[in-house]
Amino acid sequence: MAKKTPMTKADAARIQSGTAKKGGNTSKGSFQARAQSGADKNSQKGEK
Repeated sequence: MAKKTPMTKADAARIQSGTAKKGGNTSKGSFQARAQSGADKNSQKGEK
């Protein structure tokens, strides 16, 4: 089983940046949007 590593905001930014540079889809529901959502949720967990 693969090790689970939480998505960070830096990870999500890197994914979105790479996709945007290639002219890819960064709209709602895309992988990039889900990555950002996961990163936001993970960062909120650390703040509590």
